[in-house]
Amino acid sequence: MSDLRGKVALVTGTAHGIGSAIADGLEEDGALVHRADRDTVDLSDADQVTDFLAGIGPIDVLVNNAGGVTGQVGKPLDEVSEEEWRGVLDANLTTTFLCTRAVVPTMKNSRAGRIVTISSGAARGISLTGIQAYVSAKAAQVAFTRQMASELGPFGITMNCVAPGFVLSNPSTQAQWESYGEEGQRKLTEQIALRRLGTAEDIAHGVRFLVSAKASWITGQLLSIDGGHTGL
Repeated sequence: MSDLRGKVALVTGTAHGIGSAIADGLEEDGALVHRADRDTVDLSDADQVTDFLAGIGPIDVLVNNAGGVTGQVGKPLDEVSEEEWRGVLDANLTTTFLCTRAVVPTMKNSRAGRIVTISSGAARGISLTGIQAYVSAKAAQVAFTRQMASELGPFGITMNCVAPGFVLSNPSTQAQWESYGEEGQRKLTEQIALRRLGTAEDIAHGVRFLVSAKASWITGQLLSIDGGHTGL
């Protein structure tokens, strides 16, 4: 899709699904891709992030994909513990902050860089998961992206967000899909203009464009890749 030969990329949350597809796509485009997931490094721990990046060296492309619902299910707010709240925010928002902060110095020195954060369609409305911390973290990722795009733009660094629609990309989304039953699945699909769920590769294609030279004048944006989802 684009020529990333000579570029070094870091993709987080690559154990499966969207992260894995993004990493594979960037490799197809010629980048040297480093993959990180919770089995290799705790990206919500500043010291671990620093040590991990020290072993890699300068990064040209960062994709903040780590996150998710951390095994939680939706329940009333008055039943949500502080630990559960912080766990989801750390997995999604803190990881984005720490990884972005870690790669920025060398990007500034080279006066170039591409950063893409994987948010969610939930950032534009409500979350189908019903998890308050999840929708809050995903919306915060968008705000963080816009602020950082303004801050980093003078250094030639772009930062954008992708908001995927419903994608069967991991065990959590598969379980969520199955919980809807046949009628719920039909209703959800009918809210999508293209009448199908997305794939991990659909999301990866958007990321591959945003980190390419063709997107050099695009920054601070939220790109919805959701098949034309019209429901809340």
